[in-house]
Amino acid sequence: MLDTSKFAPLRANMIEKQLCRRGIKDQAVISAMLAVPRHAFVPMELQAQAYDDAPLPIGSGQTISQPYIVAAMTAALHLKPSDRVLEIGTGCGYQAAILSRLAQEVFTIESRPELASAASDRLAHLGYSNVHVHCGDGTLGLPEFAPFDAILVAAAAPAVPEPLLAQLNEGGRMIIPVGDTESQELQLVEKHAGALAKRALDGCRFVPLVGRHGWQTTPQR
Repeated sequence: MLDTSKFAPLRANMIEKQLCRRGIKDQAVISAMLAVPRHAFVPMELQAQAYDDAPLPIGSGQTISQPYIVAAMTAALHLKPSDRVLEIGTGCGYQAAILSRLAQEVFTIESRPELASAASDRLAHLGYSNVHVHCGDGTLGLPEFAPFDAILVAAAAPAVPEPLLAQLNEGGRMIIPVGDTESQELQLVEKHAGALAKRALDGCRFVPLVGRHGWQTTPQR
């Protein structure tokens, strides 16, 4: 990993221009984004671009999301320090690292073994000890660890997977991109008195969520 100090100005610039100027006001989220070294989660050859206003490839056909999207999705969950969070789509582990600074525990699922293993090692090496990485079908969630106070889905689903709704705690929140393979919208789902309320947020574009309750196979683009 390159000298962290070289990236501090880039990270501060990302916060100001990409987050604050676009309306991210949650100070806890901003502090987490400022603290987590995004460059440590991308391939070495892309570290110079780690703080650019764009997603980046991380291997296996997957990407690390644009910084603004990471911040917006995290802020929408209004996390509390006592929350237990489920993330679907670990990828490189960056989003889980952000969540770990805001919640008590983070459980994250990645369907690709090579990514799950690398993310687990990376998170452990960087000291994110309250993140638990699992490999499997993210659309099934982790019923053995449910319920969760918040669920963040970092891949696009054709509809909200029913198993994830069932694992959402009373008063819980879920943020998920829903749509077709070309474009989606972020949906915020909240559970109150057993009833679900859905609200559309920003438009977005994510890699497909593959699994029993998502896309059965990766759709052709």
